[in-house]
Amino acid sequence: MGDIHLEEVKDTPELPVEVIVYILSFLHASDRKEASLVCRSWYDASQDLRFQNAMFCFPASASSLELVRGLSRRSRCSLIISQLDGFSMSKSLLLEVGLCLGSKLESLALPGSSITEASLLTLLPCLTSLRRLDLRGLDSLFMSGAFLSREEHRQQVRSALCGLEELDLSDLRYLSDLTFNRLTSCTPRLRRLSLSGCHIAFEFDPYRGRPVGAVEASSALLSLRNLKRLVTEQKSTLVALDLSRTSITPESLRTIAQIQGLVLEELRLHGCKELTNYSIEALVKHQPNLRRLDISACTELTSRSVEAIAQGLKSLTHLSLSRDWRITEKGLADLLSVSSLKSLDLSECLHISGAEMVKGFVGPDPTRAQLETLSLKSCTYIRDLALYSLAQFLGDTLCELDLTSCVNLTDLSVCAIATYLQRLVVLRLGWCKEVTDWGLLGMVERIQYELDNKMKDKGPKFTRTFGNMGFFKPPHLSFEDRPRLVTQSDLEQLKQQAGASLLALNRLQELDLSACSKLTDSSITQVLRHPDLHRLSLSMLPEITDESLALVARHCRSLTSLNLSYCPHISDQGVAQAAPYLRRLQHLNLSFCNKITDRSLFYLVQHCKRLRTLDISKCKNISMTAMDLLQSQLPSLENVSCRLIGGFDPNFRI
Repeated sequence: MGDIHLEEVKDTPELPVEVIVYILSFLHASDRKEASLVCRSWYDASQDLRFQNAMFCFPASASSLELVRGLSRRSRCSLIISQLDGFSMSKSLLLEVGLCLGSKLESLALPGSSITEASLLTLLPCLTSLRRLDLRGLDSLFMSGAFLSREEHRQQVRSALCGLEELDLSDLRYLSDLTFNRLTSCTPRLRRLSLSGCHIAFEFDPYRGRPVGAVEASSALLSLRNLKRLVTEQKSTLVALDLSRTSITPESLRTIAQIQGLVLEELRLHGCKELTNYSIEALVKHQPNLRRLDISACTELTSRSVEAIAQGLKSLTHLSLSRDWRITEKGLADLLSVSSLKSLDLSECLHISGAEMVKGFVGPDPTRAQLETLSLKSCTYIRDLALYSLAQFLGDTLCELDLTSCVNLTDLSVCAIATYLQRLVVLRLGWCKEVTDWGLLGMVERIQYELDNKMKDKGPKFTRTFGNMGFFKPPHLSFEDRPRLVTQSDLEQLKQQAGASLLALNRLQELDLSACSKLTDSSITQVLRHPDLHRLSLSMLPEITDESLALVARHCRSLTSLNLSYCPHISDQGVAQAAPYLRRLQHLNLSFCNKITDRSLFYLVQHCKRLRTLDISKCKNISMTAMDLLQSQLPSLENVSCRLIGGFDPNFRI
C-alpha cells in the first residue's frame, strides 16, 4: 500500500508557478513566509516580484553587513536602519548599502540615528531608485548648517534623487531656509512632504525681531515665505503635506491653501492649536479636492468646522477629529451623508452620543458614508441604543471599530456587533467594564441571580441558548430584515432573545478586551477561536486562569502579539500548555503576573523562537539568571522589560 501511495504522489503533476503565486497572494506576509518552506516550488513562487518590496528593519551592527549583502539578490527592497552613528561600523554599513542596494532601494529610513554629513553624502548619490526618504529627527545632519553646501554634492544628490516622491523631515530642530532649500532643490518632483514638529516661523522671526517676509533666506529657521516658495514651485506634483504639531496660524494656512494651481489630496494638521473655524472654512473653500484630512487635537475647532467639511469636501475619504473637545453632535448627520467617507476618527470627542450619526444614515438622502473604520474611543456618552442602530447601517462595510473606554456600553452592544458587523477585522472593547460573559456568548441574562461563594469559583450559570457557538442557530431578530432606527422597545425585546456570539466575527485579526473585568473563563474559553487572530489583549482580567490561556493558544495559532499583564491567575502551567502553539509570537506581556517563574522563560526559549519583545516587569519569582539565559538563547529578542523582577530593579543605579 505504501508503494502504491508513493507512486500516486510521484505521478501527481505539480501546480504551475503562476497558480502558486496566485494562491500565496491571499496570505499575510508571515503566513507566506511559512508557506515558502513547504517545498522548492513554493519557495520559488514566494520570490515573485509582487512580494519582493519587503520592508527590512534592523539596527546597525556587524551582522547587518551580511544581511545587506544577502538582500542584493532582490530586485527591490526598503530599509529601516536604526542606531547609526559616526563610527566606522555605521560608515561601513552605509557604504555596503550603497554598493549592494543602490539601484534597488526604494525606501530608506534612519530612525534613532546620529550619522554625519559625510556618511550620508557617500550614500545618497548611489540611491538612484529611491522613492521615499525619511530623515526625521536627524539633527546631527542639520546642526552645523553646512549640509549640501557644496555645489558638487548637490549635483550628485540631484541626479540620484530626481525621482524622489516622499520626503519626511519631521522633528528637525535645526532645519533652516538654507538647508531646506539645498535639500529640496535636489528633489524636484515631490508628491508628499512632512514637516511635522519642525520649528517654522509663520508670522514672526524671533531672531530678527520682525515679521517673517525678508527677502534673504534664514540660516536659523524655516519660514512660511520659504515653505510657500517650495509649494509654489512643486505644485504640479505635490499632493500631500504634513504640518502637524507646528504653530501654523489661520492666516498662514489660508496663504498656503490658496496658492494658485495647488491641488492637495491629503493634509495633516494634528495638534495645530492655533487653528480656528475660520481657517478650516478657508481651507475647504480653496482645497475642495482633499481626500484625507487630519485636524485632530486642534482644540479651538467646533462643530462649525464639521459643517464646513461636510458641505465642501465631497471627495473626502478619511477624517480625523480626535481630541477636538469642543465638537458636538451638530453637523455629524451631514458629514455621514458624504458617500465617499471611509474612515472617521471621533476618539475623545467628549460630547458625542451617536444620535446625530444615526440620523445621517436614516435621512432622506439615499447616499451615505460607507465607513470601513470608525473610532469612538472615550466617547462616554455612547449608549447601546445608538450603537445598535449604527451596527445595522455599517454591517456591509465596517472593518475596524474602536470602542475603548465607552464605559456605558453593555452586553447588548456586543450582541449587536457580533450579529451585524461580521466583516470586522479589528475590534477594541478595552475598559468597557459593563461587558460580561453573557455578551461574548451571545446571550442576554434572563433571570436575576446573586453570586455566593461557590458561584465566585465556578462563574455564572447560563441558559441553554448559546447563540451561534455551534450548538444552536441564533433566532431571527425582529428588525433583522432591513436597517432602521432602533427604539428603546426594541432593546427591551432583545433582552428576551439571543444574539450571535463573538465566534461570528471569523475575520478578526485584532481584539482588545483589556480591563473588561467581568469576563471569566466561561466565555474566553468558548468564543476566542479565531485562526486568523494576530493581536490579542486580555490585560487586567482578574478572573481568567491558565485554562483560558491554553485554549486561546490552541485555537488562535496565528498570534504575534499577546498581552496578559495584570492577570494574577496566569501561571507556569498555562505558559507550558500554550507555548507549543505560539510559535509565531513576537510580542508578549506578562508583567505583574506574580505566578510566573523561571520555568515560563524556559518554555518560551524552547517554543517561541521569534519573540522580539517581552515584558516581565514585577514578576517577583523570575531571577536575573533566567532572564540572562533567555536573552542569550533568543537572538531575535530586541527588548526585555524586567523592572523589579525577583525584587531587584536592573535599571536602578546608586
